[in-house]
Amino acid sequence: MDRVLVDHMSTWQYVYDNLGISNADAFDLYNQGLLVEWDWLKMDLALVKEAHPSITDEKMRNLCIGTPLMKGIKQCLDWIIDSGHEVAIISGGMQETAREIACMYPSKTPWRRRWGGINRHRGCDSKFHVFTNGWLCKTDGTIDDFGRYQVQMNGKGAIVKMLQRRLGIPKERTISIGDSAGDIGMFQESELSICFNPWDEKPVAVAKMTIRSRDLLDVLEAIKQQIME
Repeated sequence: MDRVLVDHMSTWQYVYDNLGISNADAFDLYNQGLLVEWDWLKMDLALVKEAHPSITDEKMRNLCIGTPLMKGIKQCLDWIIDSGHEVAIISGGMQETAREIACMYPSKTPWRRRWGGINRHRGCDSKFHVFTNGWLCKTDGTIDDFGRYQVQMNGKGAIVKMLQRRLGIPKERTISIGDSAGDIGMFQESELSICFNPWDEKPVAVAKMTIRSRDLLDVLEAIKQQIME
């Protein structure tokens, strides 16, 4: 999602920017191998709560409003959905932005709790499958110290494999799009892997195709070509 559907370094960073804070210390520790992802998530939430001690679930959601979306996102997703294909967001990014994108494509099914479902709705479910990280809230609406941790940085491939089994979609009909080394697991489970707007060169070496623009219409053309072959 981040740097692919969202035209920003990350959805977490967008919230930090709105609060005027930085998670550089935790980011550096993680990159040095001194911090595991679960503790990184807790440190980031502690940072947010330190900047805004009484922060609530509603306030966190409001901080996500206005997250910039990638150019061409609507045309790209419209074509994929209208053509009858399944779409999954698998991201370490924040759940609220993923939910907003997923809610752009409501299904005719009433909302229910499900694996890969959205956690807040508008009376109906989404056609998307959503797996993200983020925050959890207490019964009084305030943010908990422990976060929502659905996606491991290097575990996205496992989610793709589970989706393939549940939806009856083989690897030969799977396309994945990502920008960083954390997406390599998805790439390895897909017939077509597209490194879009790459964060660094690590995923470029694994992906079957690299698109260095910031326009999802370029991704759409690659998808169309793959499907029509």
